[in-house]
Amino acid sequence: MDKPLELEIDESKSGLKKVILRKPSEKQRIRGLCVKAKKKTAVARAIIKKGTGKVTVNHRALAIIDPEYIKMLISEPLRLADQLSKEVDIAVSVSGSGPVSQAVSVRAAIAKALLQYSADKLLKQKFMLYDKMLLVDDPRRKESKKPLGRGARAKKQLSKR
Repeated sequence: MDKPLELEIDESKSGLKKVILRKPSEKQRIRGLCVKAKKKTAVARAIIKKGTGKVTVNHRALAIIDPEYIKMLISEPLRLADQLSKEVDIAVSVSGSGPVSQAVSVRAAIAKALLQYSADKLLKQKFMLYDKMLLVDDPRRKESKKPLGRGARAKKQLSKR
């Protein structure tokens, strides 16, 4: 088995955990690696395996996805990975939330899958310089509504007289 590649440095004062990404074996690359990404309530699961560069989202080819903005958003990590994206097939299934949140979670799942498949430090640096949210899930969630108000923070207007 190959020696693991360290992608994150352990910061003793900040308490961050060390993330070790192992280079996958040839058998794992052929069978496929599974990666998950989230945004709001949208969850995207990507399976990456050795192939010819096909990308499908919910059994639909990337080329037929509409609107154009969402297609461009999803294809960003593929353009950054360049040659690697032509050597792999990626199948993504996504559910929950709205179309933009789904697109952001698909984009993150593809970026994480490409990184896990290649275990390349330069690719990780390229993703981090372009947009950190390619590799980090967005933890923000909708705040719940409270009593005596119309929303999470808004309250009913009080009358003084």
